[in-house]
Amino acid sequence: MADDASAAGGPRGPGGSRNGWPRRLLRRLQQRSPRPGLVEDEVLKIMPVQKQTRAGQGTRFKAFVAIGDYNGHVGLGVKRSKEVATAIRGAIILAKLSIVPVWRDCWGNKIGKPHTVPCKVTGHCGSVLVRLIPAPRGTGIVSAPVPKKLLMMAGIDDCFTSARGCTATLGNFAKATFDAISKTYSYLTPDL
Repeated sequence: MADDASAAGGPRGPGGSRNGWPRRLLRRLQQRSPRPGLVEDEVLKIMPVQKQTRAGQGTRFKAFVAIGDYNGHVGLGVKRSKEVATAIRGAIILAKLSIVPVWRDCWGNKIGKPHTVPCKVTGHCGSVLVRLIPAPRGTGIVSAPVPKKLLMMAGIDDCFTSARGCTATLGNFAKATFDAISKTYSYLTPDL
């Protein structure tokens, strides 16, 4: 009987579980970096927005979605809708349509894989100004949570950031960061 249970995957069955979690979900949660080549999306924020009409206040939901493959491509989508799910789906579609390539480079010498931005780049939206500064290998992304997610999805491992303006408005903060990331290809060096 015990041999049959162990052959079938243990006493908990073929799927097995630990603390109520199936093994495949545990493995997926334990993966630190996503699988290369797959585009993953992440909802940055869902916020209610209102406009005043003759019938009262019309409430809609605004979704901010970042999408990237963690290997040199990132996109940002913003969509408003009466329902949250519709807003998220629309933002994912717009993010896929706005995917841009990200130029990565090495800091100092050209040993190893590219890991940081090639030069200082600046992006702005509204009053928010975001500056991306190259960093040495092993520094990590020194940034607020919103730009950090976008930079990680773009495949940048090391970067310093500087932000000015009202960074509490997540929409402008994310758009300014995306603008700076997309400007990495606007500056071309002779070695390209």
